[in-house]
Amino acid sequence: MRRVKLTKEEQALEDHIEEFVPVSGEEFNEIAKALETRKKDAVLNIRVNKYDLVSIKQKAAKLGIRYQTFISEILHKVAQAQ
Repeated sequence: MRRVKLTKEEQALEDHIEEFVPVSGEEFNEIAKALETRKKDAVLNIRVNKYDLVSIKQKAAKLGIRYQTFISEILHKVAQAQ
């Protein structure tokens, strides 16, 4: 069987799996729905100003997340804004 390389976050979850508690069916459905709506199933290639990208990478590093994830979160917030 092929070994899957986990991210730091995934490895932390796996290391602490025994600390998680079961949830009700309703809670599980809510969680599943939230995960499904956040599923990343499209690819986007864009050109950006290199100074903006450096700034985004620095801000993502301060938050401790990958810059692609940071950009995705920014896009999600803008897309969901009313």
